[in-house]
Formats: sequence, structure tokens, C-alpha cells
Amino acid sequence: MKTTKLITAAAVAGSCLFAAQSALAYSAGDFFVRGGVAKTDTRSDNGNVGDDDLSISSGERGFSYGLGYLFHNNIGVELSGTEKVEHDLAWGGETGTLDRMPINLMVNYYPLGGLDSRIQPYVGAGLNYTRFSGENTSVADVNVRRSYGAIGQVGIDLAVTDNVMLNGFANYADVEGDIESGGEQIGTAKVDPLTIGGGVTFRF
Repeated sequence: MKTTKLITAAAVAGSCLFAAQSALAYSAGDFFVRGGVAKTDTRSDNGNVGDDDLSISSGERGFSYGLGYLFHNNIGVELSGTEKVEHDLAWGGETGTLDRMPINLMVNYYPLGGLDSRIQPYVGAGLNYTRFSGENTSVADVNVRRSYGAIGQVGIDLAVTDNVMLNGFANYADVEGDIESGGEQIGTAKVDPLTIGGGVTFRF
């Protein structure tokens, strides 16, 4: 009788443990939202304005976000971005500022998706759209055109509970916009930002 009770108790405990661990696994049908803080570093060669080299400063820390869905245990889509990031500009003795707002649409691959693991790394690739605005320079009527380019990312989620995870990520985007004044192109702004951030992922 005691043996039967022990076996039954062990089976129930094992089932509960398995169920608890399974809940930690990413699986098809999962939705998630992310929120956190990110910091951007720009490339060293930032293009030109006329015959002068253009310098674009790295951005300040700002809010980052993500919204995603897994249509397979290992594969999902994610829409992500950050709030507007302000950059300082300098070229040929001229100065100014510029706002950059990126939006990314990526396909992510989760190598441990479907497996019982608190650690869920991922890699992704897709399309970046960047809108430039707030051009404020010592040269009148300067406008930087929007940019479309490729983006890649790596990231990791660490499960705290079944629905809450700590998140860290890094992405690199191909961002290049034409600089115009009076309707004519006068240069090129090459940002190519490397963005590193962290925050919290909520899964449901």
C-alpha cells in the first residue's frame, strides 16, 4: 500500500514538474510584447555633405519596444523599434541635429523553441524602415529622406515566470538617407546603427 502511494505521489509530482517546465518553452501560437531601454552607436564613416565629411553622433538611451507572434515552435515574426533618437550633426564647420525613428519587421529563429528551457536565445533578420525628422541645421531647408534597408539581430529571453522574461538584444541595420536642400541632393547620411538594449518580455 505504501509503495503504491509513493509511486502515485511520484507520478503526480513528476507530471506537475513536467507541466511547469513545459510552460517555459516557446511554442507555436505564443504572443509576446517587449519593453525596455536601448542605446545606439553609429558607424564611424557617416557620409558627406557636398565635399565635406559628415559626422553623426551616437544616440542617447531611449525606450524600445517589440511585438511578436510564433507561428511555429522555432519560428516567429516581430515588429520592433525605438522612440525618436536625436543625433548631433557636424560637417565643414556647420552643425545641427537630426531625429531618427526606426521600425523593424523581422523573422526570428528560436533554436530552443519547444524545449523545456528557461533560456531562449534567438536570431532574426528582416527589413528596417527609418524615418528622419526634426532637421535643425545652420543650413536652411535641409531634409533627410527616409531609408529602407536590411537588419539583423541576436537576443535572449530568460524566464522568470511562465509569462515574464528578462530580455537582452543587439541589432545592426543598414540605414542610409539622401540629404536634400531646395529639392536637390547635396549629400548622404550613413547611420548604420548598432543598437543594444534590454528589458522585459511578457508572453501570453
